[in-house]
Amino acid sequence: MTSKASILIVGATGAVGTQLTAYLAEKNVSFKALTREGAKQTSLIQYKGAEIVHGDLANMNSLKKALEGIKKVFLLTDSSEQAEFLQLNLVKAAKEEGVEHLVKLSQFAADPVSPVRFLRYHAVVEQKIAASGIPYTFLRPNLYMQGLLGFRKLISEQGLFFAPIGNARISLIDIRDIARVAGEVLTGKGHENRIYDLTGPEAITHEEIAACFSEELGRPIRFINVGPDEMYQELIRFGFPQWQAAGLIEDYAHYARGEAAGVSAAVKTITGRSPRNFRTFAQDYASFF
Repeated sequence: MTSKASILIVGATGAVGTQLTAYLAEKNVSFKALTREGAKQTSLIQYKGAEIVHGDLANMNSLKKALEGIKKVFLLTDSSEQAEFLQLNLVKAAKEEGVEHLVKLSQFAADPVSPVRFLRYHAVVEQKIAASGIPYTFLRPNLYMQGLLGFRKLISEQGLFFAPIGNARISLIDIRDIARVAGEVLTGKGHENRIYDLTGPEAITHEEIAACFSEELGRPIRFINVGPDEMYQELIRFGFPQWQAAGLIEDYAHYARGEAAGVSAAVKTITGRSPRNFRTFAQDYASFF
């Protein structure tokens, strides 16, 4: 039986991917989801029109098989030392299989000469996609609001969270808005060869985040500014790999320099809805904290 799905989601079971697949299912859009361990991804089976395809970004043969009949690809991987290599494998396979539109989730301020490793590798992949001739859309979201879920134990038990960021402002974005944009780009028209910066509606400080949490949770929540070395040691203690922990410190230095304070109108322009502000996130996720 030939599949009707012409969209392949790479990274379907991650935070953004989970929201994206739910959004596509709500719109009755059929899609394939690339997974390495399909037996563990049964949550996707609940969606009518969802098809699990087994594949490995490190294996070109499995990628080509997964891309058979696919016209559009959404590309997202974890930020690991292998991310650039794995994403470039997908780009090569997509070119060979005649993919007509590649939507890559990148990062705000991606730049091949950035001091931030994450921003460099995203930019390298973007350049390769553009050079391949495949029509593309690069989605560059700013810091995820849901990234604060990493502090939920500290916030719930000790009423605090920390970061080496000072009073810098960041236009954080809710991943639900990222997923909505991705869904509209994958199913809409006129987004080819475009780059979209994705942000929330405002740029706020971590002190303001703490104040918002305090109001919504009904108890004092403190933000503590720490040094990069202290943050790095805490990340290692939490189990982050050294490469990723060092990259996050670079990310925070980028934020601290005020380089992530810009506010974009892209979410509303593409989806017709204003992006969620931080208070809405805090209200919706209060039970987590």
